[in-house]
Amino acid sequence: MATGTIFNIQKYSIHDGPGIRTTVFLKGCPLSCWWCHNPESQRYGPQLVLWKERCIGCGDCTKACPEDAILPENTPPIIDEDKCSCCGACARVCPATALEIIGKAVTSEYVMKEIEKDLIFYDQSGGGVAFSGGEPLMQPEFLKSLLKECKKRDIHTVVDTSGYANWEILSAVSGITDLFLYDIKHMDDAVHTKTVGVSNRVILENLRKLAWIHNNINIRIPLVPGINDDQTNIHETAQFISSINIKDVNILPYHRTGIDKYGRLGREYRVADVREPSKEYVESIGKVFVGYGLSVKIGG
Repeated sequence: MATGTIFNIQKYSIHDGPGIRTTVFLKGCPLSCWWCHNPESQRYGPQLVLWKERCIGCGDCTKACPEDAILPENTPPIIDEDKCSCCGACARVCPATALEIIGKAVTSEYVMKEIEKDLIFYDQSGGGVAFSGGEPLMQPEFLKSLLKECKKRDIHTVVDTSGYANWEILSAVSGITDLFLYDIKHMDDAVHTKTVGVSNRVILENLRKLAWIHNNINIRIPLVPGINDDQTNIHETAQFISSINIKDVNILPYHRTGIDKYGRLGREYRVADVREPSKEYVESIGKVFVGYGLSVKIGG
């Protein structure tokens, strides 16, 4: 029985592959995209989150903390992350639910029981399970265990990945994955490194290799104005995808729904000035990809 760390199991998901799906979000990601709408997914292991607007200043969290990680006489409280062990004692006593532990260690058996609750929806809609994150390839043994169990039950599987992993890991899961949702964020390595935190070389090379051995890959492109929507990058991206015999592209317009999460984590949101692109603008970008013979879907 494999174990891993997740931060959510989302039921009735319709944006992570065909049909109705259960999406399992695994914790941990080697990327740090400026626009990430799941920043709580990046750190592996449990993480303490503070909802400042909920705090009533009762001080119960300070009294309950066994590590003295919550500084007294502050509303909202100040948390010393170097001392915090994410034991959850503060969250358990908070009467206003202003503190929350994100992420928990679970077994593959636990996850499969949750997945099996929705079997009727998969059968009726042609859906299944999606493994997302974070980056699911960061927990390869846990992911492989879940994929194998899904195969035994004839459940359609999707892996949503950035492709930033050792090729051995990606190739090992390819034979037990029905559909890959594979991100391309930028073709320019310098820009990619600056805005995503890692080079794109492994990502693109892994995609080339994967396209040779797997025939069901859907490219996902987060469209972020001012970062990857210039015509040079759009054309280079479309040309690259078409050159490796992949046809399906999903353009994901930038949205601002994750901004509040950064405040709860005490982090800066790097693209606060970016605005959501118009429908007409996104459609014009889509037409460029169509011009390269690609099939384009806009939105999740």
